This record gives sequence, C-alpha cells and structure tokens, in this order.
Amino acid sequence: KDEKVLLNFVCVIYWCFRPQYYIKMEYIAPVPSAPGIILCCDCGAQIHPNPTNRCIACIRTRNDISEGIPKQGNLYFCRGCERYLDPPASWVVAALESKELLRLCLKKIKGLNKVRLVDAGFAWTEPHSKRVKVKIAVQKEIQAGAVLQQEFIVEFVVVGQMCDDCHRVEAKDYWGAVVQVRQKTDHKRTFYYLEQLMLKHRAHEKTLGIKPAHEGLDFYYTNEQGARQLVDFLMSVVPCRWTHSKKLISHDIHSNSYNYKFTFSVEIVTVCKDSVVCLPSKLAHQLGGIGQICVVHRVTNHIGLIDPSTAQLAEVSSTVFWRTPFNSLCTSKKLTEFVVMDTNAADVKRFSGQGPISKKHQVAEVWVQRASELGSDNVIFCRTHLGHILNPGDSVLGFDLRLSNVNDTNIDKINPDLVPDVILVKKIYADKATRNRRRRWRLKHLGLDDDAHSQNKDYTDFLEDLEEDPQYRTNVNIYRDVTKMASDDCESEAGEIPQVSLEEMLDDLHIGDSPTGGEAAEMMQ
Repeated sequence: KDEKVLLNFVCVIYWCFRPQYYIKMEYIAPVPSAPGIILCCDCGAQIHPNPTNRCIACIRTRNDISEGIPKQGNLYFCRGCERYLDPPASWVVAALESKELLRLCLKKIKGLNKVRLVDAGFAWTEPHSKRVKVKIAVQKEIQAGAVLQQEFIVEFVVVGQMCDDCHRVEAKDYWGAVVQVRQKTDHKRTFYYLEQLMLKHRAHEKTLGIKPAHEGLDFYYTNEQGARQLVDFLMSVVPCRWTHSKKLISHDIHSNSYNYKFTFSVEIVTVCKDSVVCLPSKLAHQLGGIGQICVVHRVTNHIGLIDPSTAQLAEVSSTVFWRTPFNSLCTSKKLTEFVVMDTNAADVKRFSGQGPISKKHQVAEVWVQRASELGSDNVIFCRTHLGHILNPGDSVLGFDLRLSNVNDTNIDKINPDLVPDVILVKKIYADKATRNRRRRWRLKHLGLDDDAHSQNKDYTDFLEDLEEDPQYRTNVNIYRDVTKMASDDCESEAGEIPQVSLEEMLDDLHIGDSPTGGEAAEMMQ
C-alpha cells in the first residue's frame, strides 16, 4: 500500500516538471500554377476547360451545324443573253466570281437563316467546268456559352436553260411592244441626232432590235414597260407627240389573263435645223413680236427660231407647236448657193415687249448673187443675221423667195412688200471633201459601220452641224479618230473652218462594241 502511494507521488512530480516542446506554425503562400488542364470526357485528350469539357475534334464529331444546309445546287444559265435565272422569273447579268453571282448563290442556299453567316467567297474552278464552288463560314451556339464555327463548300452546277426573251426570239414572236418613230421630212439629220442621244444616255439597252421604216425607225421591246421608257425619253429630248394602241393576241378564259401586243406611234415635228418657216401671226405676236418668216437654227427638246432681219430669238415647245402648227417653206436640201458681193452693218430698231436678241449673231445688209448667175448684173439685197461671219466673196446657202412657188396659207396673208427676196441660212466654209479630210473625230452608231454613214450626204451635213454649233454638240459623245490624229495635212488648210477641239473629244476604249447587247441593231442609212 505504501509503494502505491510513493508511485503516485513520483508520477505527479514528473508531470509537473516534464520538458516542454513548442511547434512554430508558419503560413506559406501558394505558388501560382499554370492554367488548368483537364481531360476530354470523350477521348481523354488534355484540353483547357470549356463549357462542354470536350476537345474540338469531339465537339465537331458530335455537332454538325451545317446539317440541313444543302451542299449542292443548280444555277440556270441562258447562253443566248448570258444571264442567270433569279427565281422566280427574273434573269440577271452576273460575271464569274462577281458580287451579283455570289448574291444569287447565297439566295439559293436554304437553311442559312438558322445559322450566322460569317464569311462567303468563291473557290477556284476551271472556267469551262460548268461548276461554281462557294466557300462558306457559319457560326452557331451549340450550348450555353459555346459557339462553334464551321467552314464548308457548296458546289453549284451550271445548267443551260433558255430565258423567255430568247425563246421568243427563236420562235419569231420575240417582241411584245413596238415604238414607231416617224418624221415627215426629206432628210434624216434628226434621226442621226436622236441616235447619238440614245447612245449617250444608253436608252437602247433594253431594245430587242431597231429596224428602218418609211420616214422613221421601229424599236422593238419585250414588254410595254420598256417601250414606255423610250417614249418618255423621246419626249424629253425632241419635240414630238405620241399615241398608243394594243392588239389582243390570246386570252385564257379560265384564269382571265390577256396577252397583248402594244404599239406606240411617236411623231416628231416636221421642221428641222436650217429650215425656213412662216409663223402664224398670232403665234409670232405671242413670241415677243418676232417676224413671221424665221430660220430654225436649232432643234433639241424645243424648236429654236431666229428672225434674220432682227436676230430676235424665240423657242417653241412641243405643246405650242402642235396647238399652232406651221410648216417649212424650204428645207436644207432645197437651199440655193449665193455669193456675197458686199456687206454693211445694219441698224435694228427695238420696241417695248420685244423678245430676247441674240448676242452671237449680228444683223447686216448684204448684197448677194446666185452662184449660177455670177458675173451678171442681177444683184439681190437682203438683211441677214449672219453679219458676224460673212465677208465679200463668201459662199452662203439661202432660200430665194422670188423664184419659189410656196404653198403656205400663213405667207399668203403677209403683205408682199414685207416679204424678203432672199433668206440667208448658213455659210459655206469649204467643200465637203476638204472638211472630211480635216475631221479628226468620229461618232459611234447603233450597229452600222462608219463607212455606211460616211457615204450618206445627210450624215455629212449632220457632222458639219456639230462642228459649227458648240452648244448643239454638248449632248453628243465625240471620239478621237486615231487614224487621222497623226496626220498633219490638215494643218496647212484654211484656219477659218470650224472644228471640234481636242478637249471635247473622248478616247475610244472599245468597250461594248455591240451597243444593243443582244441581237445587232440595224440603223437606217
């Protein structure tokens, strides 16, 4: 018992005086580690974490965002007019690898509205392979926060199909509307001017064909809309009026549909440039008191008149002309050649309410003699507006009222003492051969060679009108003639012959040699 008490006492003494051990705790900051790497849940490849926890290869295997988008298609191409079908019924012109063709291809691909189109372009193919490949890149969200982008190629096969317009041409029933342009005159200078206006404003592009007819031209179109556009163009550039009619070709009683052929008749005013006219007295009074006998010095979208005795100007619109029509006393083909013997400046009396006076022209008193009677004593006195360009010895074209049998009601009402003996119209600068040799420019035409026009006297007169009137040629595209630009023969000619300056000429780039685009148009000679 005493031993147990002693043992407990020793244990208590040891516990109180036992050695103390202290542990020092220190915080060690974690070292930054590389981005986390996980394993793909399908193939076990090491990948960076993403919302799907799969690698790109497994994602593409399990998800095809191009599903439902066709990989092949057809493009319908007309070989006659080289156009592509734009469903449902329109045909468009599109070159290879152009924006128009890419738009047409994307329009034919169904299912693109279900994905986001990122990029699209053409993949190279052989031009003669009849294949068009379009490379497309699309995006689509396959899971919340996961967007997949995929690229694929859609191949189109170019299939030949004749359009409705070409089919009508082959069936000899190609036109649905015709515009008949007519002018009752003895020359075609107005139509040559109209031809140049159509070329400049490209008003002939939708024309199926242009054929000459008696006193005019016929323009053929596939539908009524194209014909109406030409009629509107003609009304804006030349004084004219029009009427139209339609002929029933077929009728479907079940669908209540009709098939018509439309005909538009356009009549251009009968007076032309360099014509001598006699105005009705009422119309002459409305035009500012201009003289009744006038010369037509320009015909554009209105008729420009000038009084040879006062140089007063007046303009007659198409509406005024058809409301108060007047005829030509003499056209440019019936003018007589005179020789100027002497000139003298003339005084012109002005009055209140008079119309505008030309600043370019100058009134003069002129003594002339017919070229066929040169050397005789038969000298004729007249007043003319060409005093600024006429000198003794010059040749001039005019209308001899003394020896002419004029059948016109307006001139019959004029006092015979007020009717002049001769009306001078234009000066003759040189013979036509000299002027043709000096001409360094040329014009384009609707489907005819230049040689066919150069042999036509009316066309030569039209070219001379362009040279003599700078304002008249502002509406015409004039091109340099490279075959004559290098020649120096014309430099030795007389310098007073009017010419077109080099600044007004355009370089011929030989683009679009066939202006009508389809079937070659025929222009009257």
